[in-house]
Amino acid sequence: MRLRQLAVAAGLLGLLCVPVHAEGRDIGRDTLPANDGWASEGAGTTGGAAADAEHVFTVTDRAGLVRALDGGSDTPKIIKIAGTVDANTDDDGDRLDCSDYATGGYALKKYLAAYDPRTWGSAKPSGPQEEARQASAARQAERIVLPVGSHTTIVGLGDSAVLKGASLQVKNADNVIIRNLDVRDAYDCFPVWQPNTGGLGDWKAAYDTIWLTGATHVWIDHVTASDRGHPDAKEPTYFARNYLRHDGLLDITNGSDLVTVSWSRFTDHDKAMLIGNGDTATGDRGKLRVTLHHNAFESVVQRAPRVRFGQVHVYNNRYEITDDDYRYSFGVSTESRIFAENNAFHAPGHVEVADLVKSWNGSALHQSGTLWGSPRTESGGGYPVDLLAIYNAYNSGSERDLTADVDWTPTLHGRIDSAAAADRAVARGAGAGRLS
Repeated sequence: MRLRQLAVAAGLLGLLCVPVHAEGRDIGRDTLPANDGWASEGAGTTGGAAADAEHVFTVTDRAGLVRALDGGSDTPKIIKIAGTVDANTDDDGDRLDCSDYATGGYALKKYLAAYDPRTWGSAKPSGPQEEARQASAARQAERIVLPVGSHTTIVGLGDSAVLKGASLQVKNADNVIIRNLDVRDAYDCFPVWQPNTGGLGDWKAAYDTIWLTGATHVWIDHVTASDRGHPDAKEPTYFARNYLRHDGLLDITNGSDLVTVSWSRFTDHDKAMLIGNGDTATGDRGKLRVTLHHNAFESVVQRAPRVRFGQVHVYNNRYEITDDDYRYSFGVSTESRIFAENNAFHAPGHVEVADLVKSWNGSALHQSGTLWGSPRTESGGGYPVDLLAIYNAYNSGSERDLTADVDWTPTLHGRIDSAAAADRAVARGAGAGRLS
């Protein structure tokens, strides 16, 4: 109580220093175990474990979190999130909604009228309403984009820590840990209309829930990421396209490298995870080395993950497919080298094994130990399938066959369990609030 009273007096209710020698285990000091995926390469990933006492914080609101992040500084720091932190709040902690960000005369009805393809055509939006949209979007970005600097650990305290409405951005930073945190609803108030996307045009949202861009040595563990609160499936349709409010749950792009994602849940979302952002981004060659293990992908439509250029080890993950609009799980794109082992899939009857893979200019996919079962199959059930052979047979004559030779074999990993054993373990243990 005395600490809280001092904090209130100092105006720091949302940012409290806590002793580093508190009773029990301090998860803020945890570091990535040796050989636990690509993020253990070289010096490994330690996050803010070296932080001094003055840079260990417990935060309870956006203002406290912003102060602790220190503009994305490289000072070693440990940030512990307690309760729910909402990024869409002002400096006094009052809730903000989309109308609070709108400026310059922006209004959705006016925007739709201005850029209706029947009258506007296929040109990129320009003019007063697009300018107003951009200005409004910039106001929202000032609140919800949170930069994470090098040598930082962000952890949730207990089993109910939530970061809501934010886009955590690890940009050109090294040595970052994010753990035991429910990150949800990075909601874009002002999506942009892109007339030439996908032939029919599409809506583009601006914010990934977590975005790694030029980031290295990053460990994401026991995180739950979702659109909870504002699912895109319930958004209206404009110009015959779903009015998307969310981008990726976790995107790893622009030369990011040496990343381990473990024991996390990605759920109720369209485009879950993009690794590599462009077919022409040849500077990504030799980078985008990512390990995904013991994660749950639940009710995800696509990108679990989609990969360009990277060497990506995908093992012991659990996939539960429920969405009627399901497209694929493994996206095999330009020069990707996915090494998939002992993953378990559950899917309804209208989804075929061959649907699990989609290729765009891809050439290779290594897979072994894949388990396939219906959603009614109890965890650990199902039967083994040769995913690569089935994909090639199904797509014979329509797409180029994929080879099994990805020209590398993972060495940085722990024990690889059977798909059935991993299926059970992930169902019980993946996600925020389940950190043992």
